[in-house]
Amino acid sequence: MSDRVLPLAHMPERATSETSAVQVILIGIGALFLTAVLFLPLIVVFIEGFRKGAQVFFESFTDPDTWSAVKLTLLVAAIAVPFNALVGIAASWAIAKFSFKGKNLLLTLVDLPFSISPVISGLVFVLLFGAHGWLGPWLKANGIEIIFAVPGIVLATVLVTFPFVARELIPLMQSQGTAEEEAAMTLGASGWYTFFKVTLPNIKWALLYGVLLCNARAMGEFGAVSVVSGHIRGLTNTMPLHIEILYNEYNFVAAFAVATLLAGLALVTLLAKSLLEWRFAGELAASHRRH
Repeated sequence: MSDRVLPLAHMPERATSETSAVQVILIGIGALFLTAVLFLPLIVVFIEGFRKGAQVFFESFTDPDTWSAVKLTLLVAAIAVPFNALVGIAASWAIAKFSFKGKNLLLTLVDLPFSISPVISGLVFVLLFGAHGWLGPWLKANGIEIIFAVPGIVLATVLVTFPFVARELIPLMQSQGTAEEEAAMTLGASGWYTFFKVTLPNIKWALLYGVLLCNARAMGEFGAVSVVSGHIRGLTNTMPLHIEILYNEYNFVAAFAVATLLAGLALVTLLAKSLLEWRFAGELAASHRRH
């Protein structure tokens, strides 16, 4: 076989060598789509929130029910996110670092909340813990409230947000392999020392990225929480549920004012997500060079 190098003109054309016109059209379509479904609705939310002036906007937050919804949303996120971070790390560690029977089943269970509707997730807890559910009579007899109370909201939020941390960590841990952990343990390091000094530093940016996504979903969850909350004003309404009630009562300024708070949190999340993606991309590239 000849070792002669083909001239540049005879080299195969790359699959991504579109003309400038095609690139402009594709970018324009993407920009128009994002403007229509993301930026315009976001702008409308802020415009409607301030339609009657800043004073009316800020007075909307003096309502006790509004503050109750804000505090409940933050409380639920403060419980669900750390719990899912710990469980997600444990599940990822088991799936990526060990071989055992039932591994594929565990991976399927991790993805299960992505496969079912959040409303169905909420109904599952109603069937389990509701007044006429499997455990409902026993819970009622012992004075334990789960459905139409804060514990039910936390459980529903934990279920629908569970995969976010695990799904960010599993591919990264699998790509990193077990060589560094094995080397540390060969040198006498304990399992916990190996985790905190070797594994955790290698996954920290992916972990933060997963926690960020988990927190964003926890604060904005509507379907599952709506089923288990009972819509009790001042007690079991999170911010999304409170916005719905205000809008249905034609209190549009207050509804959009609370919506701007959620939108602001979404913008902060988006900014943090972009920063973490940039940092995580650098860590991942460095990891690939090491391995």
